[in-house]
Amino acid sequence: MATAVASLITAEQFGNRPDPGFPEELVRGRVVRMPPPNRRHGQVCGQAYFLIRHHVDAHDLGHVLSNDSGVITERNPDTVRGADIAFYSYQRLPKGPLPQSYGPEVPELIVEVRSPGDRWPDVLAKVTEYLNAGVVAVLVLDPEARSAQVYRVDHAPQMLQDDDELTLPDLLGDFRVAVRCFFD
Repeated sequence: MATAVASLITAEQFGNRPDPGFPEELVRGRVVRMPPPNRRHGQVCGQAYFLIRHHVDAHDLGHVLSNDSGVITERNPDTVRGADIAFYSYQRLPKGPLPQSYGPEVPELIVEVRSPGDRWPDVLAKVTEYLNAGVVAVLVLDPEARSAQVYRVDHAPQMLQDDDELTLPDLLGDFRVAVRCFFD
């Protein structure tokens, strides 16, 4: 008996599908359903978005996106990840309303909030995927450990704790925030 093999879809086909009402990502051409994030995850995402967006707007630096906005990280087969928060400078995405589609541009900064069920090998695989796609820095916030980790290509990870200060001068200018501010 022959087994039917589901055909792979592209990022464009994925983006044109109707909203299923629950989170999904496209991973190497296949749709993967994601569990809805818990309240703490949403709280930390909201706080990170607020802190970054406030600074970016005050200094007219670019766009800050939230709500699992899609980022194409691989082609042939395609992968579209839903970033918790993404920052695009105006050099990568000009001012004004953004198109209602996934684009070839990748953000300079991705913020991912680790959920309790996220395994570190899976988190690090996603970080590597983002960096390989051209993201400059990936910030992983871990509410349980109250820590922040910054990953960049060809750099050792920067590990920060509650009282440490996060800065990203090459991306966000004079942005400075104590790590605890993401979690309080």
